[in-house]
Amino acid sequence: MSELKSPLARLLRLQGDVRIEFIASPALQGNPLGDPCERPVVAYLPPGYDPHGSRRYPALYCLHGYTGDAAALVSSRPWETNVVQWIDRLVTAQRMPPAILVVVDGFTRLGGSQYVNSIHNGDYATYTIRDVIGHVDATYRTIAAEGGRAVFGKSSGGFGALYLCMQYPGTFAAFASHSGDSYFEYAHPRAFPDVHRTLEKHDWDIEAFVRHFETLNKRQPAEYATMEMLGYAGAYSPRSAKAFDLDLPVQRETGEANRAVFDRWLQFDPARMCLEKKAELARLRLRYIDCGRKDEYGLDIGARVMASRMRGLGLEVRHEEFDDDHRNVGYRYEISMPALAGVLESQ
Repeated sequence: MSELKSPLARLLRLQGDVRIEFIASPALQGNPLGDPCERPVVAYLPPGYDPHGSRRYPALYCLHGYTGDAAALVSSRPWETNVVQWIDRLVTAQRMPPAILVVVDGFTRLGGSQYVNSIHNGDYATYTIRDVIGHVDATYRTIAAEGGRAVFGKSSGGFGALYLCMQYPGTFAAFASHSGDSYFEYAHPRAFPDVHRTLEKHDWDIEAFVRHFETLNKRQPAEYATMEMLGYAGAYSPRSAKAFDLDLPVQRETGEANRAVFDRWLQFDPARMCLEKKAELARLRLRYIDCGRKDEYGLDIGARVMASRMRGLGLEVRHEEFDDDHRNVGYRYEISMPALAGVLESQ
């Protein structure tokens, strides 16, 4: 490393370095929620990285989950290892080739964007594919081509990795989805009763609920579930480009499932989408899916369904299960990141 390490790299005791820059995204300008269009882009640079050298590196793009952001992924907690520390440890131990890690920030006022374009949230897919990747390729010594990029994430980040690979072929050569949102028929309806009861207390005024939620010092599980469903609705079923104007998959009067709205959600379900995206998936060098068998949202079933359907298309899938739930499974990066980097181009 030809320059002094950043304070964050020193704080995390990294052998490599971390750079944090802020970019203004045209794709997010003027979004109805008023979320900032200037976002942090975190880049981990491996030991020996020389900005003036000739070597170029593959890049792994990390997408955070719902309620996450870039700051959360690089934060440090005792006895835990964040994604930046994981890649530094793996590269230093020569368990994977040197690579650049990029952390994308997709947070919204409703807790997350799902990395899709939305008239309500803003164009987070375009922001990721065009603005973030464009900035990274222009700023760092990346292999600026499909074969030099992979994308991965956990939960909503895993969904984002699947979605972006299927909807934007030619951008990434591989994905890893850890406990990614899929098979929505199991993942989402279990929250419908809590959402109905919670919004009823606020006379179904979504903006009033959001403002109330933001003032709380401690939030109950049903309130989190409601905000999460609003986040999904902002991505999958916005009614207009007006803040909080959303169609929800539960009916106001009775709480009965609103099938017409939920059908719109299902159009984003990777377990369904994959059946129509054989060509897009076939060009990938690695399709990696895993999930804990005790996942609270039933996403282990979604992972099984996706893997089975992709294999039914004649595609190879690396599908793994492990004995854990949905929380604190970042240790799975120890497996996915070497696998991803191993199939990418390198110098």
